Amino acid sequence: MGSTSTELPLTRASVLAAHGLIKPHIHLTPVQTNTTLSTLASTPQSPETLKGTRWEDQEPARPKIKLFFKCEHFQRIGAFKVRGAFHAVKRLIERDPEGLEGVRRRGVVTHSSGNHAQALALAARTFSIPAYIVMPSISTPSKIAGTRAQKAFIHFSGSTSQEREAVVDKVIQDTGATLIPPYDYVDVILGQGTMGVEFAEQAEALLGKEEKDKKGKRLDAVITPCGGGGMLAGNAVALHGTGIHVFGAEPSFQGADDACRGVAAGERITTVKTLTIADGLRTPLGEHNYKIISDPEYVQGLYAVTEENIKDGMKLVLERMKCFVEPSAVVGLATVLYNEDFRKMVEREGGHEGWNIGVVFSGGNTTIEAITKIFAPVNEE
Repeated sequence: MGSTSTELPLTRASVLAAHGLIKPHIHLTPVQTNTTLSTLASTPQSPETLKGTRWEDQEPARPKIKLFFKCEHFQRIGAFKVRGAFHAVKRLIERDPEGLEGVRRRGVVTHSSGNHAQALALAARTFSIPAYIVMPSISTPSKIAGTRAQKAFIHFSGSTSQEREAVVDKVIQDTGATLIPPYDYVDVILGQGTMGVEFAEQAEALLGKEEKDKKGKRLDAVITPCGGGGMLAGNAVALHGTGIHVFGAEPSFQGADDACRGVAAGERITTVKTLTIADGLRTPLGEHNYKIISDPEYVQGLYAVTEENIKDGMKLVLERMKCFVEPSAVVGLATVLYNEDFRKMVEREGGHEGWNIGVVFSGGNTTIEAITKIFAPVNEE
């Protein structure tokens, strides 16, 4: 089951056009720096930290890194997903022979347990379009409430993709609504890529102020979380040809690193069953996204981190940056801080000058209760 838009090519020019289309509906999220985290990233990990990892007894990497953070947790609905949702809806209106009235008569539908559900509901409400959202009954209550607050029609389903898609099919039969998938959809990918355009420009402006003697100084790399791959693929398309390297980061818990494993094996992995705390990254790569992410001309590397790495990264962001982020948002930072393969690559490629690395904080849709549970002491009795 699926619906795809193939009218626009997956190119940087298409991302720039998408940015112009959605700019009135999204926030220009800030780019922040943090001296403490940049210093930590540039400090070799201790032998004690590496004990028990595959890098035990190896000489720790000594990269030189300056970090820049694209704060999409400050985006509307608390996550980057509104970018793709608004672009998909506006493109749908443009393509419909009857324009907005035609789309309003049929509505839009998607299946999502969280951020895309809220994002599409908001985009649809903005244009008075009915939104039918299929959510697993086990979805986080706060995300169900957030979706309902946007006046969407929620249909509950089982948690498997087959159960979700069966309910979507029924909604389409009953309403004629147009399916806008959460990540494997060209218009969504292009919309997500708009953050890469902003990120590069904002970081260059910051570097211009700080390093006036270094004309043209810019980001050397951007690293984003990777679940279904829409954000990573979108950023890769947006930054293709700019000289900025693009990397993806995943959790390793219970096979959540399907992109890493699939690209290494040369074949997309289609099923993921994991309970990683990075719940926004529990999905396999979409077909469109796999084609981009598996191409080294677009994505130069994929890396995975442990649950403890994610917790440590999240703790640093909460305490040192005072940013309220969800676990999925910090897998990129965790990679920069704790994945020795990535750190050795930066040491090698960055040399004496080092690298300016952009890290995407993808969202902040979590709760105090969820954070408390993540950091609760383990009962060893």
